[in-house]
Amino acid sequence: MGRILSIDYGKKRTGLAVTDPLKIIATGLTTVETPKLMAYLKDYILREGVEEVIIGMPTNMDDSDTHATPLVKTFIGQFKKAFPSLPISEVDERFTSKMASQAMLQMGLKKKQRQNKALVDEIAATIMLQEYMNRF
Repeated sequence: MGRILSIDYGKKRTGLAVTDPLKIIATGLTTVETPKLMAYLKDYILREGVEEVIIGMPTNMDDSDTHATPLVKTFIGQFKKAFPSLPISEVDERFTSKMASQAMLQMGLKKKQRQNKALVDEIAATIMLQEYMNRF
């Protein structure tokens, strides 16, 4: 069985989360500087046996595109060229960063830790993945 990889794509950095091989638990993986993302993914996907990828699609409350939507769509095109046989699904990422910040507060992290945007991105990717898994 393969893993599901979750991508919270950003202009500067990208949060990643992954399931265990049995697809029971979503766990934060890391945050990668976006320019280095494709190289990281090529290594990780081959090494860990990822069989499905989800990516957060940024949209406004009225379902219109945000400033970040074209960036994500461009990345999806690049991803499909690099991994033509690997399915990638778009998921709604609205509120995941806010939910990640609230989770960090509930975990009792100090203010400086909660301001770590890389950690917020990783937790947001984890939340997206867990919500995706909960649908099945």
